[in-house]
Amino acid sequence: MAEVPAEYATKSDLAYTRVRGLILSGELAPGEVLPQAALARTIGMSTTPLREALRRLKQEGLVELDAHRDARVRPLDAAEARDLLELRETLDPLAASLAARRRTDDDLAQVRAALDGLESLSPSPSAGQLESHHRFHAAIHRAAHNALLVQTLDDLWTKTDRYRRHGLEEGRSDAELDARATEHRQLFEAVRDQDADAAAELMSRHVRTSLGARSLDRLGEPQRAR
Repeated sequence: MAEVPAEYATKSDLAYTRVRGLILSGELAPGEVLPQAALARTIGMSTTPLREALRRLKQEGLVELDAHRDARVRPLDAAEARDLLELRETLDPLAASLAARRRTDDDLAQVRAALDGLESLSPSPSAGQLESHHRFHAAIHRAAHNALLVQTLDDLWTKTDRYRRHGLEEGRSDAELDARATEHRQLFEAVRDQDADAAAELMSRHVRTSLGARSLDRLGEPQRAR
């Protein structure tokens, strides 16, 4: 079984990180059954830390557990997609507006570097492609200098990654890719120019036309509670 690297406190922490990565990368697909013995072999761990990791992932809404059956990756859910989008439609523009007001020269350099490192997202994006987009948005979030907002948006970003992959499955046109690249550049410019209103409006449009929004369109309207 695997040795625990120094950055992880326990084997459970390591198992959690590895399984979570497999889920968010799409290697473990939504709805996929997770036979625990086989999964433990895949990540090089015993089943005990794996079970602890799965309980944590259940709390995050990434895994479903049944007392008498194997775990499975939580299927994509229209209600969750809607909830994530609604939160981002409110919080992302707020972060962009605050970033334009509060950013330092160092913050701006970080946003510029992240913009330069952006990679177009393919229909089956690599972890590196997705991370380049997270890096850009996270640089804007950090420039807002509101720790609770940054933490909340980071959590929302991670939970939305599965829906981004879903939204990408049908591909995007060159015009759509060009539009997204233009929005990213304009967001940087608004933060650079300390134009809070423009930054908020640009980010609002960016979220409304995001891959998370496209995923929600594909999933359809959430079922109403009866």
